[in-house]
Amino acid sequence: MEKVLAIVGPTAVGKTALSIRLAQQFNGEIISGDSMQVYRHLDIGTAKATAEEQAQAPHHLIDVRNVDQQFTVAQFVVAAQKLIQEITDRGHLPIIAGGTGFYLQALFDGLKLGAEAPGDPAIREQLRSVANEQGPQYLWQRLAEKDPVAAAKIPVTNVRRTVRALEVIQVTGKLFSNQGDAGAQYDECYLALNTDRKRLYDRINQRVDLMVQAGLLDEVRWLAAQGGTALPAATGIGYRELLPIIDQPAAYPAAIDQIKQDSRHYAKRQLTWFRNQTTATWYDLVQHPAEFEQITQQVTAWISC
Repeated sequence: MEKVLAIVGPTAVGKTALSIRLAQQFNGEIISGDSMQVYRHLDIGTAKATAEEQAQAPHHLIDVRNVDQQFTVAQFVVAAQKLIQEITDRGHLPIIAGGTGFYLQALFDGLKLGAEAPGDPAIREQLRSVANEQGPQYLWQRLAEKDPVAAAKIPVTNVRRTVRALEVIQVTGKLFSNQGDAGAQYDECYLALNTDRKRLYDRINQRVDLMVQAGLLDEVRWLAAQGGTALPAATGIGYRELLPIIDQPAAYPAAIDQIKQDSRHYAKRQLTWFRNQTTATWYDLVQHPAEFEQITQQVTAWISC
């Protein structure tokens, strides 16, 4: 079963930097899990890894679409599956870094399951509590008793998948192994980054200011010349706020404030999604850089399983 490391969390908490450090330490290659970084020429507003950063470790799924092309979750899954196989065949570790949670859900849980299989947050939380109190082995054994076929495909240490399987069994009354679980081919390890809310929002506001200083307005003018709001790439935060008023300089300050607000709201939604949909281990490298040592220990232990 192929191992895949996933680095998630809200915007502006250091996912790019962590993915590069771990790629260097564990011979990894980075797959972007961001729905906007696929677009060529949109570098600033998407917070794309710079050329210097990309030179420090192999990066994939960056600059693979023109701004007038769609990039769907199904296309991401197909591309990511191919890359994971190729990276693993090279003896390297696939590392997915990004904040588009549905992309990861579709990859790891399967499109059909992620979109259609019902769930119950209360059951999910109760199962997570059992895993925390009794340990992953205990929860996995419960799955093995109910659905040995599913358990055989899920590593004992993969609490997230074990919880998901038991949750689906309880909600539907049917075996998890009979529900089209395409994602069982991977042994994924989630690492999540966050920091306290005030510090996070300050970092987001500062990031937007730095984007403006770096030339975000010029990037938006270029996008407007390609077709503006009619383009698939125009839906991203930073572009959708500025495109309608790009010829109205007096409206820039209000639009930039709106970008900050939309970015903060997006970060809140990201946090909610990753907390509810994953069993990630959370770290705060902003306030506690020394936690990187704990991360490397976790990844080392997971790789050795």
